[in-house]
Amino acid sequence: MIRLIAIVVAALPLSAPAQEHLNDRQLLGMRLFNQSCRVCHAKPQPTSVQYGPTLSRTSAGGNDDAMRVFISNGTAKMPGFRYHFKPAEIDAIVAYLKTIPSPD
Repeated sequence: MIRLIAIVVAALPLSAPAQEHLNDRQLLGMRLFNQSCRVCHAKPQPTSVQYGPTLSRTSAGGNDDAMRVFISNGTAKMPGFRYHFKPAEIDAIVAYLKTIPSPD
């Protein structure tokens, strides 16, 4: 039982905001992030490899428009999501990212 609890606790993101403090738009962004972004931008386990940078409110210099461009168009190492997500969904992801504290 202790081992199961330790596994569950280890899987929880350390810097994610509490869900009860998120508005509906931010919750949608969190769900979309978890479905499509988390696989590269978070470690599934402490010993796992993380492929993309940790994202937070300070990503892309904290600029919302720059975040939208990165998510929409992608980069050389990241696919763009402009055909996968509607503009309002990309806005929701940005709103969610703005709730995540900057990693130290």
